[in-house]
Amino acid sequence: MQNEVNIFSGRASHYLAEKIAESYGEELGKSIVQVFSDGEFQPSFEQSIRGSDVFIVQSTFAPTDNLFELLMMIDAAKRASAKRIIAVMPYFGFARQDRKDKPRVSIASKLIANLLTAAGAQRIITIDLHADQIQGFFDVPVDHLYASSIFIPYIESLKLSNLIFASPDTGGTRRAGVYAKTMDTSFVICYKQRNKPNEVGKMQLIGDVTGKDVILLDDIIDTGNTICKAANMMMDHGAASVRAVITHPLLTGCAYEMVEESALKQLIVSNTIPLKKQSDKIHVISIADLLSNVIRSVENNESISSLYNSIKG
Repeated sequence: MQNEVNIFSGRASHYLAEKIAESYGEELGKSIVQVFSDGEFQPSFEQSIRGSDVFIVQSTFAPTDNLFELLMMIDAAKRASAKRIIAVMPYFGFARQDRKDKPRVSIASKLIANLLTAAGAQRIITIDLHADQIQGFFDVPVDHLYASSIFIPYIESLKLSNLIFASPDTGGTRRAGVYAKTMDTSFVICYKQRNKPNEVGKMQLIGDVTGKDVILLDDIIDTGNTICKAANMMMDHGAASVRAVITHPLLTGCAYEMVEESALKQLIVSNTIPLKKQSDKIHVISIADLLSNVIRSVENNESISSLYNSIKG
């Protein structure tokens, strides 16, 4: 007998959860969040979920209310006798805090893994973690998907004859390398030095981009400082065009204005995080079908390796 599947959403990802449910062929589950005058809130499921598999869709970008709402929904599902509870986190917030990079700081990614498990999550589905090792922070299965499966077809459709990939920093070298190998081309690297978080100091190019159509690759665009500075530098070094492919568009502060004023021809992102405003330079590709296929595979106990594409960046 097949388990009943219910797909629910937190408030931050309702726009995406509706598309996932539609792609899966189910209506989005009914839930509400009651907000009190002091800012406290209480999520609740407005239908029976006893004995069913519950998938809760919520990206945990700022504010932290989004994370706490997800934790409360997981706890509510556990107390409502759901059979299995799967947290679908397209964007896993606090992933940049995956290690102690200086004394007396928290490893927030590990803390959040503990909180999700303690709340009752029995499986995690996420996309392009900032650091692969975060999977090891969990004692439950983690389906770590790669947005390359939606980006590669789009890049191919551009038919760029002089394509070359680029990493905006040395930390993304592996990602650029595997994209380049998959598409039978080469890649270059930007070496950067930070003055402080979200502020880039010096940046140097390692490699030749003369006459090339450059695609910068990264998992997160936050202030846009690194990507835009890298794009401008590529054009200064003779690139024919520069685009950027980024999974999670945080785009904080003056990022939209910075993108508009930069040398970027196009910024290609997924919809793990909703855009705050529209821009002619920003092209959004939906991950709804990818996530609905993963939900179906998890539900049917099928392998999801074919959904990973050949890229694991």
